[in-house]
Amino acid sequence: MVLEIYLDLFSQPCRSVYIFAKKNGVPFEYKSVSLLAGEQYGEEFGKINVLRKAPAIRDGDFCLAESVAIMTYLAEKYKTPDHWFPADLQKRAQVNEYLSWQHSAMRPHGSKIFWLKLMIPRVMGTEVPKEKMDAALEDLDGTLKLFEEKFLQDRPFIVGDQISLADLVAIVEIMQPVGAGLDVFETRPKLSAWRDRVRDAIGAELFDEAHQGILSSQESAKSMDSSKLQHFKARILKKFL
Repeated sequence: MVLEIYLDLFSQPCRSVYIFAKKNGVPFEYKSVSLLAGEQYGEEFGKINVLRKAPAIRDGDFCLAESVAIMTYLAEKYKTPDHWFPADLQKRAQVNEYLSWQHSAMRPHGSKIFWLKLMIPRVMGTEVPKEKMDAALEDLDGTLKLFEEKFLQDRPFIVGDQISLADLVAIVEIMQPVGAGLDVFETRPKLSAWRDRVRDAIGAELFDEAHQGILSSQESAKSMDSSKLQHFKARILKKFL
């Protein structure tokens, strides 16, 4: 049975898994799951991932959730090039350090901007208080500074001269606020140069394909059916406002 990967490319973790699998020639069947439409709560998807999140995979009788777990599983199974998840103990520890940190830093702060700047006001029709937006922008700015100073420093990539899973997970998260109209690279030359190196390492065509949906989200928000979000509107507003 072919490997099945359940994805919604509006989701940052889904993009990282998609890019990693495509870049490394992992054979898989793309299974679309619309998170905004709530398809993750369907009966069939529940059999794949009881956590009700995408991405998820089914490899024969084996099912797995969580993007980092999925990518490390694929790296081991398909013996992808060492730079993605290095065998060297200290280099792998550096990758794991970033992957552990980003869950409570880069991911929530980038996502929050996307919802506060685009989805909540323009799709849900709910006003976002200025102090909420200002606080979210401050949090993201602090996180990006930490990323540059602690994780990137003066290296081409997070772990030296080659791209790793850490860079891949970082870039998809940092692109999320860009999709809402906040160009976080504009005043950060170091971050911008790193973004260009990551795009080149992935391949411009694949990078652009994976981010096409999120980068056109301001336009697609104009015609988005807000009723699709009603089933978790209260949860979203509670989380971000």
